[in-house]
Amino acid sequence: MQKILFSISLLVTLLAGSTTSHASDAAAVSNDGTAATHGPIVVLITIDGFPARALDDPRLPMPTLRKLQAAGAYAQSMQPINPSVTWPNHTTLITGVTAAEHHVMANGLITLPTDGSEVAVKPWVPKEQLVHATTLYDALAERGMSTGQVDWVAIYGAKNVRWAFAEKPDINSPIAQDLIAQGKVTPEQVTGFLDGGSAAWHDQVWTDAAIDILTHHTPNLLLFHLLQTDTLQHQYGALSPAGYAAFADADNCIARLIDAARTAGILDRITFVVASDHGFTDYTHAIRPNVALVQQGLLQMRNGSYEGDVWILPEGGEASLFIRNPSKRATLTPKLKAYFETQPGIAAVYTADDAPKLGLPTAGTTDQAPQLYLLAKPGYAFSGGTEPPIVKDVDPARGAHGYLNTNPDMQALFIASGAHIRKGVDLGHITNLQVAPTIAKILGISLPAAHQPPLTDVLQP
Repeated sequence: MQKILFSISLLVTLLAGSTTSHASDAAAVSNDGTAATHGPIVVLITIDGFPARALDDPRLPMPTLRKLQAAGAYAQSMQPINPSVTWPNHTTLITGVTAAEHHVMANGLITLPTDGSEVAVKPWVPKEQLVHATTLYDALAERGMSTGQVDWVAIYGAKNVRWAFAEKPDINSPIAQDLIAQGKVTPEQVTGFLDGGSAAWHDQVWTDAAIDILTHHTPNLLLFHLLQTDTLQHQYGALSPAGYAAFADADNCIARLIDAARTAGILDRITFVVASDHGFTDYTHAIRPNVALVQQGLLQMRNGSYEGDVWILPEGGEASLFIRNPSKRATLTPKLKAYFETQPGIAAVYTADDAPKLGLPTAGTTDQAPQLYLLAKPGYAFSGGTEPPIVKDVDPARGAHGYLNTNPDMQALFIASGAHIRKGVDLGHITNLQVAPTIAKILGISLPAAHQPPLTDVLQP
């Protein structure tokens, strides 16, 4: 008990005065019948696209993150799953399983239109259609415990999330109504949330929502996703000046949340887990693989747009090739594999037989499983488009992820600090499959399907 109290005291001392006071951000915790009035609270914060190597830079403008690191435990790097993309890895962080089991392969549900038109990714689909694994919030609900989420992904319509302010918020949700009543946003801003405003403004409003959920409704688990860091690195490059400005802003958002928890009197119950979903790297050449399908006659122009049985879904460092017609797969799969293996900028082409070693779903388990999985070489990234050339120069460089999860630049952030975390633990290199089991252990629940054990070395005895 003395060790626990010492850790809590140290965290509070380190964070005291870290930012200008935001006392107005929080009111006293109210018990609305679902609030966790006692016991542990875990706040899982994801800083989208934060590369682990950024921690090595002493000029990283994130004093709050540094203080959490100093007061708790951290990993030098955390390996993501394949594909090293936002939605698949966010899902792993709360399930403890790979895409082979949860089946999230893109930033939404991959659909192949029956008319042969371009493969599409639909983000606003119910969680039950997208995630095929038990989540932390499902396990908590079985124990009568609650979850809140802000800008989390692959979670739309999740019945076991009690408090939500989504990436595409519902104006009728209690949290949206709270923010409107507090003057944080207008009704018009909520209804048109994704249609206007900067990435920085989105993160600020999401922080307001996280503060409201944590301090007014107090779930056992809060899932909070900050996105601006990904947006600006895509546009301006990995670890670019714009990216560092986004890191600084994310740090301020975290500081606001901590300050609000302190004002609400619940800081000593909270364990903060700060993670990223993947790293980032730069590219100067864009590969447009669907151009090759046009040139081979597999995509043909009809009524002003291309149609065909074969389409490729590009996502930065990786691309998934789908052959819609099952009767053509046996012939086309080896032919296309041999072709793309010889193309500039392509590092490897994997078949469904390779899926298990990559942690990807196998053929027949889900329609989200591709027939071929392509990986780009360093300096190259896959992109959309059907107009030649196949490879186009990109100047200035832009940022991407999606590369093989063993790529050093794809390694992610992990820091844990607070009520249940030991001070000064360097975990070295870990996998993000260990995050969900660790959170489950703190909250006293279980995830039997999780692939890895919890990080017991970071936990207070």
